Amino acid sequence: MNISKATATAEHKVSDVDPMGFREKGEAQVGTDRNEVVIGVPPTFGTIMTKTIIDIPHADVLKEVMAGIEEEGQKSRLIRVQKTADVGFIAHEAARLSGSGIGIGIISRGTTVIHQRDLMPLQNLELFPQSPLVERETFRAIGRNAAKYAKGEQVAPVPVRNDPMARPRYQGLAALLQNKEVQYVKLGKPSIELEVLS
Repeated sequence: MNISKATATAEHKVSDVDPMGFREKGEAQVGTDRNEVVIGVPPTFGTIMTKTIIDIPHADVLKEVMAGIEEEGQKSRLIRVQKTADVGFIAHEAARLSGSGIGIGIISRGTTVIHQRDLMPLQNLELFPQSPLVERETFRAIGRNAAKYAKGEQVAPVPVRNDPMARPRYQGLAALLQNKEVQYVKLGKPSIELEVLS
């Protein structure tokens, strides 16, 4: 795939699903509810970029993750992390602000991390680095596992498919999507709490 074709594909990928509606609720604070899991997303999630690398709308991603958390009897809270587009640091920020100490970071192409407050930013509980293999049912299972961690339960890692061809097939597009995401980072800006509007 030549660069102009890859760029066109990336533009198509990020712009053919309507943006989500969000209401900003102010600067995100450290939670006090031990039954919550905080979900962190980057500046472009659901706005400039609206679906994952395999075309799952971001609205569906959040719906699945939140449903998984709810199935385990826990609550979710959504924040937009403005200062980075790195999924590990987004997840760490979510965990830092979570009343339970457990957070999930999801970047626009679908790469996801479950994190815990007392771990270093580049450590994590579970990492889902191959965004082409993170499907709807995977997002729901991620929500369930994060909620189980929040409850202090023993957790079996979310099973993921393995496709050795996923990386070479999607590597160029993933790089273009990440480059687009980084353009909207606002260094030094605080995280914002969000409400999804129906």
